[in-house]
Amino acid sequence: MVKWFWQRDDAPRRTLALRSRGEQGDATRIDFAELAPELNRFLGQAAYLQLGYFETLTRLIRATPELSEKESLSRAAGATLTKHRGIVALIAERGDDPTQVMLPFRENLDAFRRKTIGARPRETLLAVYITAGMLDDFYLALASSYGDTGRRVAEILREDDARHEIVAIIQETIESDEEWRSLLSMWARRLVGDTILVCRSALRPERLDVDDERIEPVYTELMGAHARRMDAMGLAS
Repeated sequence: MVKWFWQRDDAPRRTLALRSRGEQGDATRIDFAELAPELNRFLGQAAYLQLGYFETLTRLIRATPELSEKESLSRAAGATLTKHRGIVALIAERGDDPTQVMLPFRENLDAFRRKTIGARPRETLLAVYITAGMLDDFYLALASSYGDTGRRVAEILREDDARHEIVAIIQETIESDEEWRSLLSMWARRLVGDTILVCRSALRPERLDVDDERIEPVYTELMGAHARRMDAMGLAS
């Protein structure tokens, strides 16, 4: 079994558990805690991801003519901003500058977000739902590696994200026109690979080349949760 790289041989082993939110069965337990990044890397990426989703949703609000949809998207955007502020507050409590902690990840995460901007607003909206769901699951799993701070991050990530508002809009869209169903299904499949790369970039970089097999079960769990989200919306994964 793999031990934390700074622990003595007689120290207790820590494992990382990945559980899709709302799932009641036993979580798959993955012994890859050695791959968890240092805490500020974890916090900086998690905080900036939430800020990016807030920015994308606010842009969608401006591009949406229907007032009811604007209201729905504003609730989802507000929930994402609340998560961002919660993680930023934790960074500040540790005596660090949140901007400086997030800054090293801005370029790569902005590039990822640009890749998830679809040709149509509905594609972008689905991208927020799919990628944010997968990444929240992944960061919830990583949070178990960081003691009380990780527990607090997990509590933040488990807060109501109002993404049911996004699901309702997507479902109404595909029910109104079957062509949307196949288009959005294909778009979602394109998003998965880039999202997995973001997950990979969140881990301890010096260990990735030798630990792919240990990471693979985590990706399998993420894909299972993704498939369930797609099924719930009536889209093929």
